[in-house]
Amino acid sequence: MRTIDIITKKREKNELSKEEIDFFVDGFTTGEIPDYQASSWAMAVLLNGMTARETTDLTLAIARSGDTLDLSDVVDLAIDKHSSGGVGDKTTLVVLPVVAACGLPVGKMSGRGLGFSGGTLDKLESIPGFRVDLSTEEFKKQLHNHGMVLSGQSVNLAPADGKLYALRDVTGTVPSMPLIASSIMSKKIAAGAQAIVLDVKLGLGAFMPTLEDARELGARMVAIGKLAGRTTVALLSDMNQPLGNAVGNALEVIEAIDALHGGGPADFWEHCIHVSAEMLVLGKKASSYEEARTMSEETIADGRAWEKFRELVTAQGGDVSYVDDPTKMTKASLIETVNAPRSGSLSQVHARLIGEAAVALGAGRATKADLVDHAVGLIIHHKVGDFLNEGEPLFTIHANNAKQLEKARVDVLKAHLFSDEDVQALPLFYD
Repeated sequence: MRTIDIITKKREKNELSKEEIDFFVDGFTTGEIPDYQASSWAMAVLLNGMTARETTDLTLAIARSGDTLDLSDVVDLAIDKHSSGGVGDKTTLVVLPVVAACGLPVGKMSGRGLGFSGGTLDKLESIPGFRVDLSTEEFKKQLHNHGMVLSGQSVNLAPADGKLYALRDVTGTVPSMPLIASSIMSKKIAAGAQAIVLDVKLGLGAFMPTLEDARELGARMVAIGKLAGRTTVALLSDMNQPLGNAVGNALEVIEAIDALHGGGPADFWEHCIHVSAEMLVLGKKASSYEEARTMSEETIADGRAWEKFRELVTAQGGDVSYVDDPTKMTKASLIETVNAPRSGSLSQVHARLIGEAAVALGAGRATKADLVDHAVGLIIHHKVGDFLNEGEPLFTIHANNAKQLEKARVDVLKAHLFSDEDVQALPLFYD
């Protein structure tokens, strides 16, 4: 088998066999296939696409390129959730305790933020002492003993994906739907997931800008899951504006704590309940969405979800006094509220611009080497469709640098657009 023949076959819009895909992924992972040939292959895939069967074979080959995690000796069903990223998306911090409190164990490996999209691990590290570097043995033991674990990648999962993504990033092939779908699903499968809820974001603050794009990506990943023997559902959710109000690590943890007590922004609370219910149905803890939703709401109302969150923090070495009393969380030295410059209905609260402003304050990373300031961030007080009078609080900046605060004031103000006409609120979910 020759690499040039595989490239040519895909260039001519023909379907690759499982053997050809395995040969390509194995050769690229070991370095036998050079980057210039892999780049040519990726461009052919971008231009000509892949069938569902090809994409599934690619996904499984990438998943097998490194270690795989088998959780069958710990739980009867390994369920996972994945968000395609966004601004203010601290959903995992609420959903996992809710689902675990309903008796469905969840072992999740999360990532760090890069660019305008925040990372769950960075948020958790706002809690002093919280460990996100659990070994595989610690991961499985905690899942068995506590029914939930939330850590960074503890094994060498899907190394072919990291290598291929780095190549796509510099060769203009990132937007390929088959390559995006296989990248996401390969890591979920390698991490031992048997059932997967995918939260596919769309809009101004998402990697999928349109409903059409998000629908295609969701359908591709569900098809991969089905062909790979995994139960999978994809939710298409809005990311034109930030989810909830808080953007920034400690600020988002505090907002998640509010939600676990039944408070917090209405859109964030509703989003968490919806995702939790879908997981409970997929995990066979509820026979219908309505039943699962009631179960989810009850765990918050009676405090079981909150106790599960405290249990998670304690199990992973975090100082639980900081979540019991969030006023102890790290605070920015400069806090300033900016008021609405005019009256009118909000027609846009641009999620990407707000995410980028938070990164510029130090809440995220422009490069992987950047350090994160857990205290800084933004509170966005209103949603698209809200009517404001001139002078009402619009957003609050939490900064540790005066120049950064000044820049954020300008940038976040630009992210807000007003209309003299009534504006309809944005949906939380599209499908």
